[in-house]
Amino acid sequence: MKIKTIGLAALLLAGAGTAQAETFDVKDIRVEGLQRVSAASVFNAFPVNAPDRVDDRELAEAARQLFATGLFEDIQLARDGDVLIIEVEERPTITSLNIEGNSQIPEEELRRGLREAGLDEGQVLQLSTLEEIQRELSGVYQAQGRYSASIDTEVQDLGQGRVQVDIDIDEGAVAKIRQINIVGNQAFDDDTLRDVLELEDKPGWFFGWFSSDEYSRQALSGDLERLRSYYLDRGYVNFTIDSTQVSIGPDKSKIFITINVSEGERYRLGDIAFAGDLRIPEREARDLLEVQSGETFSRSDVTASSEALRSRLGAEGFAFANVDGIPETRSDGTVDLTFRVEPGSRAYVRRIEFVGNTTTQDEVLRREMIQMEGAPASTESISQSRERLERLGFFKQVEVQTEPVAGSNDQLDVTYNVEEQPSGSISASIGFSQSAGVIYGASLSQNNFLGTGNRVNIGAQRSDTYTNLNFGFTDPYWTLDGISRGYNLFYRETDYEDSDISTYSTDAYGGGINFGYPINELTRLNFGADIEDLTIETYRDTASEIQRYVDDQGDNAQAFKLTASWTRNALNRGIMPTAGNYQRLSLETAVPGSDAEYYKLRARARHFFPINEEQTWSFKLRGEVGYADSIGNDPYPFYENFYTGGLGSVRGFTSNTLGPNTTPPVGGDADEDRTLGGNVLVEGGAELIFPMPFVEDKRSVQPSVFVDAGNTFLTDCYAVRDEEAGQSSCSSGVDLGELRYSVGLGISWLTPVGPLTFSIAEPLNAKSDDDTQFFQFSLGQTF
Repeated sequence: MKIKTIGLAALLLAGAGTAQAETFDVKDIRVEGLQRVSAASVFNAFPVNAPDRVDDRELAEAARQLFATGLFEDIQLARDGDVLIIEVEERPTITSLNIEGNSQIPEEELRRGLREAGLDEGQVLQLSTLEEIQRELSGVYQAQGRYSASIDTEVQDLGQGRVQVDIDIDEGAVAKIRQINIVGNQAFDDDTLRDVLELEDKPGWFFGWFSSDEYSRQALSGDLERLRSYYLDRGYVNFTIDSTQVSIGPDKSKIFITINVSEGERYRLGDIAFAGDLRIPEREARDLLEVQSGETFSRSDVTASSEALRSRLGAEGFAFANVDGIPETRSDGTVDLTFRVEPGSRAYVRRIEFVGNTTTQDEVLRREMIQMEGAPASTESISQSRERLERLGFFKQVEVQTEPVAGSNDQLDVTYNVEEQPSGSISASIGFSQSAGVIYGASLSQNNFLGTGNRVNIGAQRSDTYTNLNFGFTDPYWTLDGISRGYNLFYRETDYEDSDISTYSTDAYGGGINFGYPINELTRLNFGADIEDLTIETYRDTASEIQRYVDDQGDNAQAFKLTASWTRNALNRGIMPTAGNYQRLSLETAVPGSDAEYYKLRARARHFFPINEEQTWSFKLRGEVGYADSIGNDPYPFYENFYTGGLGSVRGFTSNTLGPNTTPPVGGDADEDRTLGGNVLVEGGAELIFPMPFVEDKRSVQPSVFVDAGNTFLTDCYAVRDEEAGQSSCSSGVDLGELRYSVGLGISWLTPVGPLTFSIAEPLNAKSDDDTQFFQFSLGQTF
């Protein structure tokens, strides 16, 4: 008996009926025709072994199973006495797989898909797989609106059972929408409804580059949902989309869309009621609703109301609460609305875990938690805990997940997924700053030192204008209830002779200690004490006001300073925020007994108004005012004045150059634009923050357009030396008409070595003696 092929064997079986099948005893099995496939692979797939007694049907089924491995092009079974012979013709192996013409689907992604489908170099070629891949790829391109796409495959025989597979892809062009028809609309005209859709049936106004007339199934599905929401938010409760027809032109480049709708009647809200177990007072529940009786029915307002109720119940520990707004239409054109509330069991947090903190210790994150393990689960506390983690500034992003505990209906686990970002730097470097010139030195600045959450600053830096040695340490959780303690030591040698501020230098050294006390989750009080010894050195070109001050008060000043501040931080992130607000009030005073006795008040505020739900668009307002004066009759020390101009202040003007000009000494350079700053500071600004185009990580780059304003003023002019009497042009008092304004574009970029900020700005009302600067940058600070 001989079975020519598996196909013939199947026919023989079908025609055999009830005929008696011939049997024989298999004493041995021999495989012929193998080249690359091992005999073991054949025997593992062939269910007949020696010494089995088999008949024709069993042999046909065995051949069918061997053929199903996909390794063979043809299989023949033969008999030589008691020996069963399996003659095989192996399918060719793919030696080379070439892909050309693809641009919309990356080649790496395409090859991965082919590999998962069984088409890859080194694998056996199955023509059915190749045909299926052609159909799948055609479907992918059609979903993108590329109906003219074609996929051609070619198999080249390389001999010795090897083939080369070439896949040639012609992606074609995306079919353009040339007409969108909406049929059945009465309440709104076609133009109004087309404005709701993102797809367009005509080219964009700027050579078509910004048009949305390229067709895709996903875009059409999204537009149908937008159309449905538009009607449901305007009272059309029974609105339906009856059908959608998409027609393709003969050349497969034009699309015609017809949307058939039934609007139904427009409804207003009637009675609003609650059903189920509300768990909170009904009066409070009604205050949370976004809907009122008599208003036009709006599905989005109903959804927002349900979410507000769900959040309120979640704050009470009912984390699995379910709230549904159920409308019931009436014949009088009203719809009664019932909020069905199912709070479920009060849930408790079994475990809180942190994922992604490779550097930061768990303890640092856990101490920021408002939600505690073993306590009732509160959605508000879980959310506030996430916000506290983001405000630390250690993490680029924090996401929270809550999962019910398997087998329990009242427990859940909370997981905070964090993505760490640079929170400081350790460097030995040479750099450049526009305001300080060449900078070189070594420093360690770390807000999360060794993952402990402690802030450490150690540095030694030198530039054209200053030498700075400092050490600072702050433990934000000196006590378990959040009292912080910090201390610092410093030495500063500052030479302003080559800067745009004034011509003098100072040497200062000292140290201090500070404590912080939390008032609530957002607000802190800070108190500090510092000792400073300052020496002033003047030069031939030193301003007359400074020379007179040193003549009268001496060139050395020792001060014991006390500081106090109130801070409220409700920003959504510690670095580059886009929502929330921040306020700070501070007081610094050099107490009696200091060589210069004074006080210094400062108020700063920032407020972000998110424009979109993702908070990538935001409007920012900022403002800062300061006032300082001496205690007693002595003049206020000029070296403690406020300064303005530059990044973080009024961009477009050189750093620290705005304010009343000084008086040059006799024989000095009258063209030097120097300033003493002022004891009054007024600053403000407005910015529109928007997402950076073509950048995937929107949190690492933050561009904005801005308007800045500010200046410093003197309430009392400083006296000049007798020989310069009459030369002073100082005008005391606060004149808001002297505020300087600028507009420009700024970008903050979170790099591995710290935030990089730069701006281009144009002053709007610069005076002839103002020092302007079109481009400015800074590394290590954002504004």
